Amino acid sequence: MIEKDAIKACFSKQLHWIGDIDLRNKVIEVWMKATDIGGWKNIEDAPFTLLFENSGCLTDHTKRVTNLTKCIMDQRDELLNQDHLISGALLHDVGKLLEYALEDGKFVKSEYGKKFRHPVSGALLAKECGLPDEVVHIIYAHSHEGDKTERSPGSYIVHHCDFIDFHIRKSMVNR
Repeated sequence: MIEKDAIKACFSKQLHWIGDIDLRNKVIEVWMKATDIGGWKNIEDAPFTLLFENSGCLTDHTKRVTNLTKCIMDQRDELLNQDHLISGALLHDVGKLLEYALEDGKFVKSEYGKKFRHPVSGALLAKECGLPDEVVHIIYAHSHEGDKTERSPGSYIVHHCDFIDFHIRKSMVNR
């Protein structure tokens, strides 16, 4: 199991943007639970995506999306719940730790991942760990699954930040 301190160290800057200490600890708990269930030994091992080669690390992508989310939130005049938004950004892809597996030195879809995509598994983990419904919604609605639901303002922000990072990374790798 990956220790709490490893997760805190990885996301230290972003976690401090969550003012509610209980919520911050629940975000860490979800990451710990996901790494444990997925059998990950190092939080830095998980790939960002399987959709293209050399996609980079999931945690680096998560930090970029969370940083983008914070920048957008800081520019908005509407009252957005920063704790919920940052928590959702930090957890938007946590389900990939269940969706992906390392087999014979190659990252592949896990058996679980063949049945449930990461927005579903991440949202279920967050709900199980007691995160607020808005955070669960951001996780669920950040990807294509959210196209069939009414997205909240926070889920729109994380959705677009996620795809901005995906497309930039994909275009840079394929040069």
